[in-house]
Amino acid sequence: MDHAAVNVVIDVIRAFTVAHFAFIKGAGSILLAGSVEEAFQMKEKDRELLLAGEVMGLPIENFDLDNSPYRICHADIAGKVLVQKTTNGVKAALHSLDAEEVLVTGFSNARTTARYIKKVLKPGSSHKIHLIASHPTGDDDLACAEFMKRLLEGHDPLAEETSERIRNSQAAAKFFDESRPEFIPEDIHVCAREHPSGFVMKINAANLIPRIERLEV
Repeated sequence: MDHAAVNVVIDVIRAFTVAHFAFIKGAGSILLAGSVEEAFQMKEKDRELLLAGEVMGLPIENFDLDNSPYRICHADIAGKVLVQKTTNGVKAALHSLDAEEVLVTGFSNARTTARYIKKVLKPGSSHKIHLIASHPTGDDDLACAEFMKRLLEGHDPLAEETSERIRNSQAAAKFFDESRPEFIPEDIHVCAREHPSGFVMKINAANLIPRIERLEV
């Protein structure tokens, strides 16, 4: 991948939708763990950290939180620092730190993220922007990337078309499967709607452990 001015790592279902609503609920920052073991090591050093995430979509034993955006909306996390470990989103983010600026988003904050990029990169700029769909075959992330591309090009795409693609994506199907109660449909309802906020999520990779920080825009 060529060096870019901005990398935008997209994970709609569900990592960066979780991150977005964690910040809305008042989380301080989100540390990115490359493995479950690394997450537990972070907690050993700081017992105040809250571990959040999944492996293959399922909750991780002894983690404080799972990877549900619906449940994060109802969690008491104000002022807390989270550690996030997920199968696709976090992994993709940790492999995308080579740009001048690295942002993460789900569909819920995609419009705000695109608006921020247009603000920091002047019109006609030749700077490269990489929109990275973290799920290698997920139409949910691809739909969001195409939505953002249209916004960055100056168009006003219909959000409902993207929302419908997310709800009908292969990644979403198991959330509506009654034989799989570990996945709840409420998560897709959260992931598939816009919830523009006054901030973007930017990765600070200056320290040993990269972290997502809330950047007011």
